Amino acid sequence: MDRRINPSCTDLDLLNRSKPLSFLSPIALRELASGLNSANFKRREIILPEEGLAAGVLLRGVAKITCLNRFGRRVTVALLAPGPIPEFLSLPVSRRHFRCEAHSDCRVGSLGWDQFDVITRAAPQAALRKFHENNLMQWCRLFAEGRDLRARLVSTLLQLCSSFGVIESRGTLLRVSLSHQDLADLVGASRPRVTEHLAELEREYLLIRQGR
Repeated sequence: MDRRINPSCTDLDLLNRSKPLSFLSPIALRELASGLNSANFKRREIILPEEGLAAGVLLRGVAKITCLNRFGRRVTVALLAPGPIPEFLSLPVSRRHFRCEAHSDCRVGSLGWDQFDVITRAAPQAALRKFHENNLMQWCRLFAEGRDLRARLVSTLLQLCSSFGVIESRGTLLRVSLSHQDLADLVGASRPRVTEHLAELEREYLLIRQGR
């Protein structure tokens, strides 16, 4: 959780902080807040199974998309900052059993897609197109396995900085806690190989680690 966010904030307060939903008017945000069915989730709880059909909005905390890898082990493939939760892909990739889980304590609102469409009907077409492009980019990144490991790791770190980072004097401070195994799952590699590349990035002064 972002410690700068007061736990007593209303759903509307949290929606107003969501950059991905900034294209909505104040009236639309109020309609969205009043229509959400909100719930709190503890770390590691399942937020949405693959068959979940509702539009999900992460209001607070960090969520993750997980799936089964080729060995049948559930791994993390994406971390999500507050904003809309990407819609799960349909067949033929559903054999990977995607689902959304809480990486930290989360608050999530849901509503039907038809209701979401009604609320956003007055939004500018360019803004809606950008919204859906961002949703598609999440999935394109998950299956971009053609690049070498270093490139995938750097791209993932940059994406995490974009979603969770804060600009400071040394560069961008990543405010979400990640283990080497988390990063290995995100880039589809072994933990030792990721550790090697992280050490290499440190030697090149492209990455600074403070504490853990």
